[in-house]
Amino acid sequence: MDIKAYLKEKRELIDSYLRTYFENSSLPSVLRDAMKYSLFAGGKRIRPVLALASYEACGGEPKDILPQAAAIELIHTYSLIHDDLPAMDNDELRRGKPTNHKVFGEALAILAGDALLTEAFFMMTNTNPPLPPLSKGGQGGLFSPDKPVVSPVLQSAVLRVIREIALSAGASGMVGGQAIDILSENKQPDREIVFFIHLHKTAAMIKASVRIGAILSDSTEDKIEALTTYGENVGLAFQIIDDILDIEGTTEELGKSSGSDNNKKKMTYPSVVGLKEARREAFDLVSSAIDALRVFSYRANPLREIAVYLMERRT
Repeated sequence: MDIKAYLKEKRELIDSYLRTYFENSSLPSVLRDAMKYSLFAGGKRIRPVLALASYEACGGEPKDILPQAAAIELIHTYSLIHDDLPAMDNDELRRGKPTNHKVFGEALAILAGDALLTEAFFMMTNTNPPLPPLSKGGQGGLFSPDKPVVSPVLQSAVLRVIREIALSAGASGMVGGQAIDILSENKQPDREIVFFIHLHKTAAMIKASVRIGAILSDSTEDKIEALTTYGENVGLAFQIIDDILDIEGTTEELGKSSGSDNNKKKMTYPSVVGLKEARREAFDLVSSAIDALRVFSYRANPLREIAVYLMERRT
């Protein structure tokens, strides 16, 4: 299959949903601009695409879970905005553009991140992709609170998805990994610490993205377990490749300053095991991820191809 065409198609589907969602919003204009600035700065949408591909592998129609998949991108974008702040990594470029705080100031960047994170959980409760009408006077959030959009049939699955994402994005997942990442700067590289950081900061949300597709399709536990293994291995490989690209990639390729990990004395796989071994471990992880999908039919081919694509990427 043409994986680049598949990714483009799904990315456009997600972007279309997100643009429609924010065009119909009643958010304060400056805050909305700050949110949209980073949200539409050119991301690859890998996490929501993985959710759609997982749902497809389990027999579903990807467009049916656009709200839940797209919500993951809001959380990912919030994490990047906060990650770039002076108190965190103090980056000036993200996806080839000035970082959010460089354009809108630190206070509004923080609030834009907060708003994206919170809005994501509201978006997840929308199980009807055609957007319902705005409430009168623009009150009560983006959609009318007196017109619930969660069908009784999906309530249990959506609640499970919200719990899944909350655990993976919060202190038990991404935020916890980010905290250890910051606290480990300028310290002697340690393999166990690097593994913890990568498993939580990056792999947790990628794993959750894959799992929610299976959860929303009401898939069997053996398939959920297979996708869990796939997601964790792909997530770890994704971060190892990021570590390698920070050394080998250019600022133009990465859309951010290359060599930043080394400059900040961050713990990375190359800093612990070297470039050659790091690349080998990433290859082994991708192989294990693909092997985990043996319980699936050809409908999981996009997931298989995405794993290889992420291994070979240069951005």
